[in-house]
Amino acid sequence: MATPLDLPSIDPLHLAGDPATTSIVVAMSGGVDSCVAAGLLKEAGYDVVGITLQLYDDGEATGRKGACCAGRDIGDARKVAAHLGIPHYVLDYEAKFRSAVIEDFAASYVAGETPVPCIQCNQKVKFRDLLTTARELGASAMATGHYVRSLMGPDGLELHQPADASRDQSYFLFATTRDTLDFLRFPLGGLLKSDVREHARRLGLPVSEKADSQDICFVPKGHYTTVLDRLRPGAAGPGQIVHMDGRVLGQHQGITHYTIGQRKGLGVAAAHPLFVVALDAARRRVVVGPRGALTCHVVRLRDVNWLGGAIPAEGLEIAARIRSSGAPQVARLVKADGDWSVEFPGTVAGVSPGQACVFYADASGAARILGGGWIRSAERQPVAVAAE
Repeated sequence: MATPLDLPSIDPLHLAGDPATTSIVVAMSGGVDSCVAAGLLKEAGYDVVGITLQLYDDGEATGRKGACCAGRDIGDARKVAAHLGIPHYVLDYEAKFRSAVIEDFAASYVAGETPVPCIQCNQKVKFRDLLTTARELGASAMATGHYVRSLMGPDGLELHQPADASRDQSYFLFATTRDTLDFLRFPLGGLLKSDVREHARRLGLPVSEKADSQDICFVPKGHYTTVLDRLRPGAAGPGQIVHMDGRVLGQHQGITHYTIGQRKGLGVAAAHPLFVVALDAARRRVVVGPRGALTCHVVRLRDVNWLGGAIPAEGLEIAARIRSSGAPQVARLVKADGDWSVEFPGTVAGVSPGQACVFYADASGAARILGGGWIRSAERQPVAVAAE
């Protein structure tokens, strides 16, 4: 049903019964998206309960513009709930968030990986512990402000890319299990971000002009090394910067200061441009080489979450996304003896262990999400190493 401003509204929620007697818990971070989700569900007649998780109270990060799930944002969620006339609760999840997300984030970097803490937060906190709480409260569903669609398919609810491709958050939701998907709803999946802002203004929400949150909410000023130095002091000590041909080119002060694909700030002189191609945590080495050494054609995975059907012995044609900012690329998913790998017909660059590889049914931009896994390793292309 159209709103007074003729703005598009929420997708069908596929919930039986009268909305007035159907309780929906909304995970309210204090940002405009989750607050609009609560407002639209309230407007649709549902019995809405807002829950905000206090995830951290980390000094400078707490008051930083664009942060979420800290002091100021909890206050914003509370104001919106009061404006909408819905119950609102704040749950202290700081200890859980620290152990499941922040500590894992630090350990992953020290191990030479590049973690994605937002996925861990969804998987281990929001879509597990908070979802359990929502069920214990007797809710029929839990809603979030993510830009992704939950659509009914032949075998039940499916996860699909959203209407607004520029806000697609499906990469961060690949670990959503079938059981969790049955309970989750994403009211904003069919809307554009501009529509959501207009809904916020129309509903008179006090967060209508609030800036969007940052990806890594607990990192002060975006400097992740500050968090690492505090949580793992000295864990990634100094070591060598080594060319892939074996030559020692210089010294570094910790592999946590480097990421796969990095070119600037290496601190070594060379006749040809050099890039970080590997991080050897065991030997505290930063391995560098030419751009061509970054390319690979096979990505091997661990801890895969699969939402699709049967996978043929020869593999399944899919589209795969290896970075949150990249577009899905045509690939083949292969499962053999319990091991999962993604094979690309060409090559891809910048694959980093610890990040996610997410599967889509196709590369249309409106595809079903079939799951994904964590990148364990990449099968690099052989390259000729130019003499210096």
